[in-house]
Amino acid sequence: MTVPSPNTPLRIVIAEDSAILRDGLAGLLIERGHEVVAMVGDAGTLSDVVGAHNPDVAVVDVRMPPSFTDEGLLAAIELRRKYPMTGVLVFSQWIETRYATELLAGGASGVGYLLKDRVADVRDFIDALNRVATGGTALDPEVVSQLMGASRQQDSLARLTPREREVLELMAQGLSNNAIAASLTVTERAVEKHIGNIFTKLDLPPSDTHHRRVLAVLRLKG
Repeated sequence: MTVPSPNTPLRIVIAEDSAILRDGLAGLLIERGHEVVAMVGDAGTLSDVVGAHNPDVAVVDVRMPPSFTDEGLLAAIELRRKYPMTGVLVFSQWIETRYATELLAGGASGVGYLLKDRVADVRDFIDALNRVATGGTALDPEVVSQLMGASRQQDSLARLTPREREVLELMAQGLSNNAIAASLTVTERAVEKHIGNIFTKLDLPPSDTHHRRVLAVLRLKG
């Protein structure tokens, strides 16, 4: 599958057990020029539907039938394994830190995790969807915070300064160096220096820069 360019109409699969939310989300996406190629109300059929339709991105709830615990997130992890070129945006009101970390374990490229209650602007959601579909990352700050909070005792993280922790959190949200600089009102060069310090303190040897950014976030798990 060819990765779509930014602002290109996307082919989307929606996995959401609430019919009202599923139809409402589909309507918003179609209204903005995207194509919803399939919708499912359970996680069990998601993989087959994605295999059949080859979408650019799948939007997946966490708690779905039959047990309404973590079926959706487990299905999202399976999608990452079976269809690595399909973006996966988890869209839920629940944060499951264990499986969120596992979802990112293969790399954060093309992965998102947003909280329904915290998406106040449709444009922000569409932007995140486009970012994930084109190989970027979109993580809600609260998801990042809980991932970080779950492993505060780690010695490697304890080495980071408050500013470096702040930069790491913004990295995990998918922000570029330029965007981080703008957010913190510092120069891009200063951000690059902080990121270099983070990689050093977390014992991440030189490799692909984006891959190291992902590993820095994954150091948060115990």
